[in-house]
Amino acid sequence: MAAGGSYSIVEYFGGDGGYRCGYCKHENGNFSHGMWSHTMTVQDYQDLIDRGWRRSGKYVYKPLMNKTCCPQYTIRCHALNFHPSKTHKKTLKKVNRFLSKGEMPVERHDEGLEGERHLLDISSQNGLAEHTLIPNDKEEVSRVDQEDASRQDECRAAGLIGDNAVMLVLSTGDLINSCISSIIVVFLILGKGADPSRPLCQKAKDMRKERRLQKEQQKQQEAESSSVNPVPSKSSSNQPKSLEEFITESLPNDPLHRLEVRLVPVSFEDPDFLASYEHSAALYTRYQTTVHGDSPYECGESEFKRFLCDSPLEAETAPDGPDVGYGSFHQQYWLDGRIVAVGVLDILPSCVSSVYLYYHPEFSSLSLGTYSALREIAFTRQLQQQSPKLAYYYLGFYVHSCPKMRYKGQYRPSDLLCPETYTWVSIERCIPRLEISAYSRLSENAQGGDACALKELGRVLVLHRRTVMPYAAYARKRKGSNDEKEVEQYASLVGQTCAEKILLYRA
Repeated sequence: MAAGGSYSIVEYFGGDGGYRCGYCKHENGNFSHGMWSHTMTVQDYQDLIDRGWRRSGKYVYKPLMNKTCCPQYTIRCHALNFHPSKTHKKTLKKVNRFLSKGEMPVERHDEGLEGERHLLDISSQNGLAEHTLIPNDKEEVSRVDQEDASRQDECRAAGLIGDNAVMLVLSTGDLINSCISSIIVVFLILGKGADPSRPLCQKAKDMRKERRLQKEQQKQQEAESSSVNPVPSKSSSNQPKSLEEFITESLPNDPLHRLEVRLVPVSFEDPDFLASYEHSAALYTRYQTTVHGDSPYECGESEFKRFLCDSPLEAETAPDGPDVGYGSFHQQYWLDGRIVAVGVLDILPSCVSSVYLYYHPEFSSLSLGTYSALREIAFTRQLQQQSPKLAYYYLGFYVHSCPKMRYKGQYRPSDLLCPETYTWVSIERCIPRLEISAYSRLSENAQGGDACALKELGRVLVLHRRTVMPYAAYARKRKGSNDEKEVEQYASLVGQTCAEKILLYRA
């Protein structure tokens, strides 16, 4: 029950039948349990997602991990300790170049990912393009020529070749479909020899040794000086840039394009939400039809409302919570006065949970999936300053058996939820197990178990004829009731703690 005295109310549907899998496309390999949530407190939902549950609109479901074809592990990122990877930095720079100068990168074709949230699959970006050294344009060829000329000047200055020396440069740039780097072979044909008027050339090893000694002497002098006149430590300047610094890096005061990020509560009583509702719904339809190939009737306004606007979460505020409160929100990205992307978020007591992202296909080459995830991690860090326990960013499900869904593991440090003990395990320790088997007990504690396992069925709370009562009292009233197995299955899935707080509706 929430602090305000309200209860979460659910109807349990079970889920013994198999359904089509959105990851591997198996026609009936997807198994999960589900329940309809009429209303839910943010703390109850926090407890549920920490047991492997996930919501889609008001429908809350939990994959049957040891039976489903593609096991889905809840994943969370430690927002405070997050450091952007090389690929993340490239994405941020790419967006900032577009905002600053209007540079639109070449269209990508790897962003049409399926799943509960559209994010960039960064696990497939180790292609040849980043590693090839073949000069493939006039500027690069010119640069190589200039470097060759520079090398000749250096050699002459060092006395290695005479004035009559000839340098031959042989380039093989067409080998094996242009996939082998240019090989530059330099032949030195000595002329008259070294210039006797110049000093003898030092060996590279001796030069490095001399530079090292000079640096050590300089450090020693600085240390002696600082002991007399202390100077501010330089450690702060040597720290890696923060995520927030990368987000705003290289942005001028007057960029060509202006990006504004607005957080809007999902409520038809909120004026900002209402004002942008039609525009947001139209953007969702355009995204679904273009990126995912849905037909218009599958992603119309009613579907948009059911999927991304109807939330069971009750908006709440708390003395130790963030200023924006808890509940469901749309984080809108406004570019030059129009919405180009929307991230759907749940702000919970311990985390920001990502629900979905949709964007204008015109900007797909900007990798807005990755960009918005980085902005949401930064947003989580901002909220944590107001509410210390709100320190995690949940990315939904990690599906190791589906290569396109492994990108979520790149937001590190991150943990996966063990499906048996419901404890968190570092993803680095999970990967070797998942390489062997798609389903795995991730916890390494052989004796560990579910701390909230069902122990007393009679204490499960039910709602019957507008009356709240424990299941034991309900069973006495309803003599001959045959729903005990169903209630027991429900309670074991949500755990004893949630079963004693959430009301299970009984007709």
